[in-house]
Amino acid sequence: MRVHELHTHEGLHASHVNGFHQGDQEFPVKSPRAAPAVQPHRTLRVVVDNVAKHPDPHAVPPPLTQDEGDVSMSPVTVSNCPTDRLAFNKIVGRDATLLSLLDKIERVAATDATVLILGESGTGKELVAAAIHDCSARRDSPLVRVNCASVPSDLFESEFFGHVKGAFTGAVRDRIGRFQLAHGGTLFLDEVGEIPLSHQGKLLRVLQEGQFERLGEDRTRTVNVRIVAATNRDLPREVEAGRFRQDLYYRLSVFPVELPPLRARTDDIPALAAHFLELLCARFTRPAVHLTSDDLELLQRYPWPGNIRELQHVLERAVILAHGPHLRLDLALAQAGVPSAFAPPAPVALKEATSSSGILRYADLKRLEYENILTALEQARWKVYGAGGAAELLDINPTTLASRMKALGIRRCEPHG
Repeated sequence: MRVHELHTHEGLHASHVNGFHQGDQEFPVKSPRAAPAVQPHRTLRVVVDNVAKHPDPHAVPPPLTQDEGDVSMSPVTVSNCPTDRLAFNKIVGRDATLLSLLDKIERVAATDATVLILGESGTGKELVAAAIHDCSARRDSPLVRVNCASVPSDLFESEFFGHVKGAFTGAVRDRIGRFQLAHGGTLFLDEVGEIPLSHQGKLLRVLQEGQFERLGEDRTRTVNVRIVAATNRDLPREVEAGRFRQDLYYRLSVFPVELPPLRARTDDIPALAAHFLELLCARFTRPAVHLTSDDLELLQRYPWPGNIRELQHVLERAVILAHGPHLRLDLALAQAGVPSAFAPPAPVALKEATSSSGILRYADLKRLEYENILTALEQARWKVYGAGGAAELLDINPTTLASRMKALGIRRCEPHG
């Protein structure tokens, strides 16, 4: 049985057959299949049970011990994924293209085939790599992530294959390489297109033969590692230009998976935005904020060249700038350099805030003052005093402005991450 359930830690939930909902609100998902009865938090167990009944013909050896040297290195993180973790718990969406993609992920995950994840920057390639590992028979072994662009050229062999004490100046102890650390598990080569041409042959050898030598050592070691690679480069074009080995490209692209850009799945933007806002409000320990229909229309119109990562950063800025439950998408998008054609409507004008009696309500007056001060601060790049400062723009005393900012709760918060 093949079932796609998409979960987040904060309660958002999408199902291939049951729909997407947050709380009691349900968003239908179009699917040609009837909805099977699936108990909550059982989906991965179904996939795992099927894998267990049909094991891979190549047995996965137990991982090597890590007492052979220091294995902590900045460009790499290692995670051991518990078997009861839902494989798609960080992938949010209901777009038909995404659901088809998840079906491919499920099919290839049960094999040991090398996977090449393609897509623009910010489309979620690392999440897909983690889902492949989580749904595989290697899920109880390490998932080792390497950002190939972060590995200095002169340390390539040491990073990937390890070294022995005294192999080079500064090698004061033995060190395990990434391949040996991932033995029995999955090695995720992020930004694989950034590996220098001079080192690609060394990578190809271990992919073909499963063998390598540590730097400064004659002993040949054997590893059993599943490779998942990712890139935002056009590798066939890189091959034509002579910057990427053709044989390495063929070795990596056994099963290519191409992630769609966010502009091609705009129906998922409301779900993604709700997911990020819930995470951000929890992170900043602030009350929930809400998106209006105009906000959603704006988010779905913008082409998002930075994809999901850009959406997350814009919403982060909007939450930081929010006053009460109202988001400041206008300021967040302006800081992101979004063209004015995609800017949201200006804040409510004085005339629109006036009641039918012609009297401006005190709450509206405070809101307009808040908007006006915040706009001045943004234009002055948060400079309060001196020439070009917000106080000069507002034509008030700087100490008065500082007092009003404190009274209205206006303060500059730097984005995290």
